[in-house]
Amino acid sequence: MTKDLMMNVTPDVTRLTNTLIELIRIQSVNPFDDTPSAGCREQELAEDLLARLHVLGLETGWREVAPGRPNIWGRLKGTGGGPTIMLAAHMDTVGVEGYGDAFEARLVDGKVTGRGSCDMKGAFACYLEVIRMLQASGTELPGDLIIAGISDEEHLLTGSAEMGRSGPHADFGIIGEPSKLAICPSHKGQLGAMIRTYGVATHSSGPENGVNAVEHMGKVIGHLSGLNAELQQNPAPHPLCGTGRFSMNVIRGGAFVSGIPEYCEMEVDRRFLPGEEPEDILEDYRRRLRELKKTLPDLKAEVSGPTLLAPALNVPRDSAIVASLTEAAREVLGREPEFTAFPGGTDAPNLGFPCVICGPGDLAQAHSTDEYIQVHQLLQASSIYLGTVLKMNGLG
Repeated sequence: MTKDLMMNVTPDVTRLTNTLIELIRIQSVNPFDDTPSAGCREQELAEDLLARLHVLGLETGWREVAPGRPNIWGRLKGTGGGPTIMLAAHMDTVGVEGYGDAFEARLVDGKVTGRGSCDMKGAFACYLEVIRMLQASGTELPGDLIIAGISDEEHLLTGSAEMGRSGPHADFGIIGEPSKLAICPSHKGQLGAMIRTYGVATHSSGPENGVNAVEHMGKVIGHLSGLNAELQQNPAPHPLCGTGRFSMNVIRGGAFVSGIPEYCEMEVDRRFLPGEEPEDILEDYRRRLRELKKTLPDLKAEVSGPTLLAPALNVPRDSAIVASLTEAAREVLGREPEFTAFPGGTDAPNLGFPCVICGPGDLAQAHSTDEYIQVHQLLQASSIYLGTVLKMNGLG
């Protein structure tokens, strides 16, 4: 397909926005640790997406990650000789507490509103539009194009971990997380870990007869309080991700006010750079606790984890997918696209092949009670994705 012909194939704004509105109205809230049920799982959205992919003539697949929580995909078969490219997005959304009309999707003032509009059902609407534009132009790709819907991104990334193990696999991928169309070939990883302190329970009328695990956790907190600032003094920051981060975010201890607590636990969060190993981070926590024990000999503490692990992403800037995406974005936007690290974790590192983050919408709107996505970014993203696929196949 020539570039001149490509300029005549543009996204259909009505079809694109209507598709997104329909997808938002299908509730797919992540149940987190609750039992999945209708509307609090991915199944209903997966069924809808699979039906759309089937109507478009793609070969489709479904693999259940957990009951009611599948991964799904459609494959547009190529003629042979080109790379397999995956356009992937997660099907789950966060909850809607305090968001009264979360699923009453509307088109208002050039924006589509509703839970999941930017995070990240907008990407699915764009991916479907790419297939429609390819078919409308009569273009046959040498390589396969896969549209993938992934479960459980908002919690434990079990869907992408399963897809990385069992497929479908690709040579390259794009994850349309909301980046305001910035190209993000890197992001930090996230490691959750649990620190526990142990004491000796006794009645609070004689606290000197026990060992207070909560007080000991207070000493741990004080000892770790400078770690975040220490990480930011890294003399060799990552060129896009910068420096790591550390925070102490969840704490539990004690059972009742009249008892000296024998147990306390704290969950800590570490955002780590590409190249850092989670086990090395856990060992660093243990080393710091050993240091504290030198000044607090009766400290009994342990570190366990990961309680959550999202790997870091680091795709080289000279990768073919980065180069093609950059060229396509430049043509569509009429300017140089922004290059940056994506602020949060994504499914990308779990999939097992080079994936770049680039999507419509603003991450600041994700998880808010006023979520929306701008229609003009949906149009731009659809054209960028199409241009990238064509360039990767030597057609753009």
